Amino acid sequence: MTQKSNITSKATLGTAIGRRRSIRRYLPRPISRPVIERLLLAATQAPSAHNRQPWRFAIVDDAAGKQTLAAATGRRLRQDRTADGDDPLAIEADVARSHARLTEAPVIIVVCLDTGDMDRYPDARRRQAEFLMAVQSTAMAVQNLLLAAEREGLGACVMCAPLFCPDAVVDALGLSSTWQPQMLVTLGRRAKAGKSRPRLPLETVVAWPRRNADADSAG
Repeated sequence: MTQKSNITSKATLGTAIGRRRSIRRYLPRPISRPVIERLLLAATQAPSAHNRQPWRFAIVDDAAGKQTLAAATGRRLRQDRTADGDDPLAIEADVARSHARLTEAPVIIVVCLDTGDMDRYPDARRRQAEFLMAVQSTAMAVQNLLLAAEREGLGACVMCAPLFCPDAVVDALGLSSTWQPQMLVTLGRRAKAGKSRPRLPLETVVAWPRRNADADSAG
């Protein structure tokens, strides 16, 4: 790769990172399978713990599938908020909003993880660490997918509803019982631009740890 092309590649990536927004309203235009496959290929280039690649993706792009998924997650949302004692009108508004976001998106990518190939440990501490490595790996794949969508001129939004009702998602879509739903990514052509959200300044989220002065002098 020449220096010029390398600079161009970096600039393009930087532009995609800066432009990416969470998009919740889409135009009713289908997304072709080759485009979806390009996004998934980008997702699967992410790093993963032990290179086990625990991510799994279920593509929902038909009206019946979206209705089934929206109904299943909506029922659980209603049950949970009712149990919390929330206002019924607020509950129904929340359910309706979620239903619209799912059914109006041209494509929903259901992101799951499968820990079948991850390492096994006899103690709970290391089992939990291994599980979190699988979660982190899957999240990195989704970030790749979001940036690839931006470069394709598409909007996308992550919804973490499956974490609250993974069994409902598995049952609704007939997924393998070893697939653990983590999030939904809605995808489509933007109906409106997303909002730019403020970011915390670096000094509030970054530490530059310094070694103990005595350790420095001893070393």
